Amino acid sequence: MDYRRKKKLTFFTIGLIFLLSGIEYAVILPTIWRYLQTLGAAPYFLGLGLSAFSLSGLLAGPIFGHWSDRTCTTKKIILFANLFEIVGNFMYFMGYSKWLLLASRLVAGIGTGAGSSIFGFLTRSTAPEDRSTVFAAVMACRQAGLLIGPAFNLFLRLCDFQLGPFVVNKYTAPGLFMCLLWILLQFGVVFLYWDIPPLSSGQHRVGRGNTEDETEVEEGEDEEGKPLVDPHESLGSYGTVTSVQSRSSTVANGDLPHPSPPATPPPEETHSSPFKSFSAGREFLREEVVVLLTAQFITLFNQTALETMVTPLTQKYFNFGELENSIMYCICGVEVIAGFFFVRWLSKRVAERVVLAVGLILCNISCVWCLIFLASPQGGFPWQLTEFIIGVFLQVLGLPFVAVAQVSLFSKVTAEKTQGFSQGVRRSVGGLATILGPLWAGGLTSNLYVMLGVMMGLLVLLTIMMFVSYDRLVEPAVVEHENSNAEDTE
Repeated sequence: MDYRRKKKLTFFTIGLIFLLSGIEYAVILPTIWRYLQTLGAAPYFLGLGLSAFSLSGLLAGPIFGHWSDRTCTTKKIILFANLFEIVGNFMYFMGYSKWLLLASRLVAGIGTGAGSSIFGFLTRSTAPEDRSTVFAAVMACRQAGLLIGPAFNLFLRLCDFQLGPFVVNKYTAPGLFMCLLWILLQFGVVFLYWDIPPLSSGQHRVGRGNTEDETEVEEGEDEEGKPLVDPHESLGSYGTVTSVQSRSSTVANGDLPHPSPPATPPPEETHSSPFKSFSAGREFLREEVVVLLTAQFITLFNQTALETMVTPLTQKYFNFGELENSIMYCICGVEVIAGFFFVRWLSKRVAERVVLAVGLILCNISCVWCLIFLASPQGGFPWQLTEFIIGVFLQVLGLPFVAVAQVSLFSKVTAEKTQGFSQGVRRSVGGLATILGPLWAGGLTSNLYVMLGVMMGLLVLLTIMMFVSYDRLVEPAVVEHENSNAEDTE
């Protein structure tokens, strides 16, 4: 199988992984509270169950990312992480007690840690100018899962039979269903996923769009039985690769690389750790990185806070039931997916920092609208409903812009060789936000001015930080190129 087909199938499998993560959320969330009630759980157990899933994912992300950076592989990490999803969902299906249910979400959450390895892999295997489109497509897959997940509940709620010692009903069926889906995905990863060789920094900037070069690399793979680009030769975002370029030029001239001993790196080079000169302070305390991590936290904090607020709000003012809320979430899902595809198109034409700025402006407008019209609704039912719809529409509209731009920019301003660990840190920051957001909103649903006011303050702070650091929110190579051009002009 040629390189191009392997890459397509690998990306397709990654899309399936994120699709299933969205389906799992959408299938389990609607029924978990009633499930806990049948097991005699107190109301606070719902918060514990949801937070446990985020907490274990928060802790597992950097670990799996560090693992992928050291080994330059992701396939075995995904297979290992999926085992936690399988076991966790089967524990959810068993449901003997509320404590087993809590433990099931804790175990399943560990499986989400593989996402940091996947984002690191996508960073290393895509050119910087194509990264936003790839990330947008992957995120759209998860949103598609959130959208079609409720459809599976239509038949899962009809389940009522015995399976050996286990009872299969509308509460336990989602766990069994997701367990089977993750098992099927394991086979997909085994047969459709490859640890394709990462692009070197030279290929990122020189070889983009050159089909001939790509074909020559593929031929080199076939003739030598191994990729021309050795992952240990890459020096990351800030380095240059000379050995890869020389070997590529040899193939381009029609000669095969000479299989002499020097072609194999010395033992100490082969086993050198990407973290040898790594410093967490130097990597994550830089201005642009702090801005992007802040964007990750604040946008997810606000998003989960608003999600927590929406259901009580619709019940209080509009008397919405389960059906009306499901329709609302479905429409929001369609809007988000359309937004991701629009961002995918837009990111090919403008810089990511422009996309980020547009997203933050939309989020600010949405928060101001909610402060004015939702904290104290005015007018009759039709006017209140219109105010609510516009507020939700604006909030959902801004999410894809911020989400895609900050992930893509983060992958460019952090070192490529430790990208898995860096993405794990980023996802852990997001996990912390998804834990704190619902806790903040849950206690303030009766005092929306305070809740929305703090969210507005956080957004204003982020917007100021983004515009102050606007010039630094760009790939380091671009900054170096601009500086060298300025020196030449002088």
